[in-house]
Amino acid sequence: MRQNKKRTIVTAGLTAAIAAAAIGAAGCSAAPAQVPDTIRVENVDGAKDTITVTGQEEVKVVPDMAQIEYAVYTQGDTAEACQTENAEHLNQTIETLTGLGVEETSIQTSAYSLNPIYDWNSGTQNITGYEMTTRITVSDIPIDQAGEILSESVIAGVNQVDSVSYFSSNYDASYGEALKGAIAMAQEKAQSIAEASGKNVAGISHVEEYGYNPQARYSSYSGGANKAVEETAAAAMDMAVMPGEVSVEAQVSVEFVIE
Repeated sequence: MRQNKKRTIVTAGLTAAIAAAAIGAAGCSAAPAQVPDTIRVENVDGAKDTITVTGQEEVKVVPDMAQIEYAVYTQGDTAEACQTENAEHLNQTIETLTGLGVEETSIQTSAYSLNPIYDWNSGTQNITGYEMTTRITVSDIPIDQAGEILSESVIAGVNQVDSVSYFSSNYDASYGEALKGAIAMAQEKAQSIAEASGKNVAGISHVEEYGYNPQARYSSYSGGANKAVEETAAAAMDMAVMPGEVSVEAQVSVEFVIE
């Protein structure tokens, strides 16, 4: 058997001898050499063999919450008329939402835009009117209320539906389950590699996590920007809210010690 090298600490006496030798070699014209108080010789034979593998797991979860992003779009002959009509529809929408039990903290007017409409065919770029869009984000909606909230909002004045997104309030628990599965996959792969090398996995020395995404969502519906209110309302009434499943994924890189 090969004997491990012993870690050796050189005493202060040896340190002094080294210093004296350095001074003698340099002569009187050079300053004394600087040497550390202690010299440590590390055990280079103590390094352990390791292998690094990745593991990935996916967990499917049925979403229980929704987020809707839509907008009120209006046109008018003047900027003031356009803004007034837009504000009326916006206020009606917010009143409808609060009447349906949506908390005010879950309603956000996320963007505004007011722009002139030009007659590009005239060659003079005449302004023929104005258009305004106010975008609204409604979050933390129980999944069983999403369809009603969407339909009633369109009746109140919303005429542009950007997206309906679904997510799970149990994401963290599902992600924890996926992490366990990813670690287990990595360990199984490491054991197979170790056995093929005539060794065994002795433990884990390092783990790195990838892909954590607590906002995991997917969009199931999107509407056009300039549809008539009646057309958009009819489409919303006919739309069935089907959340399906959300995919929760975890990926890890694990370094294993083998012996």
